[in-house]
Amino acid sequence: METTTVDVPTSDGVADAYLVRPDGDGPFPAVLVFMDAFGLRPRLAEMAERIAARGYVVLVPNLFYRAGRAPLVDLSGLADPERRGAIFGQLMPFIGALTPDAVARDAGAYLDFLEAREDVAAGPVAITGYCMGGTNALRAIEAYPDRIAALASFHAGRVVTDAPDSPHLGVGSVTGEVYFAHADNDQSMTAEQIATLEKALEAAGVTYRSELYAGAPHGFTMADTAMYDEPATERHWTALFDLLERTFRR
Repeated sequence: METTTVDVPTSDGVADAYLVRPDGDGPFPAVLVFMDAFGLRPRLAEMAERIAARGYVVLVPNLFYRAGRAPLVDLSGLADPERRGAIFGQLMPFIGALTPDAVARDAGAYLDFLEAREDVAAGPVAITGYCMGGTNALRAIEAYPDRIAALASFHAGRVVTDAPDSPHLGVGSVTGEVYFAHADNDQSMTAEQIATLEKALEAAGVTYRSELYAGAPHGFTMADTAMYDEPATERHWTALFDLLERTFRR
């Protein structure tokens, strides 16, 4: 595989991103990965490489590019539960700046970048996201249902809110398959909120699976943080690759 850092032009600037492609000429189907709040770092590159090893071109953009190139803050304390919270606090302004309109504009730029590559197969891509990335990945597939064929969202928070633009309210536009893996006892995605999301998906006729990962904390896929849960992470890989196989091998 080849892993590089690329620059993706957007309407608001340039997003730095990881690009991982398999060996060979391709073309390969593409997977867009939306990062968690802690941003581009070795763990995200490792995850992108594992996806690419299955035969996909993978793009992982820095969703916070408006604030600068990654990393934006010192991430050396991620494995320390106390320092992790302080780091998250530093990132809150960047998270808040990702409005639904900004996410949609950026997603279009990322899709255009992949579509223009000769090593990317024609047709829709798949998207997966983690934590805030899972929430924003839902917004992306809602904005581009004809260009994103499937979504996998892992330990996403605030998918259901009281706001008039809550992400779950837009699922009526989704035509592809979606998968949600919820962390257990997650205050950013409670059992009541999970039920509300599932009702919205059912009402819209979306093909979906929504699963609770019992005992797994919010952020369970991130091996460089104190929230890592290995069994839940392996379960996540199985679910993700099953979805990608169904999406691209039909």
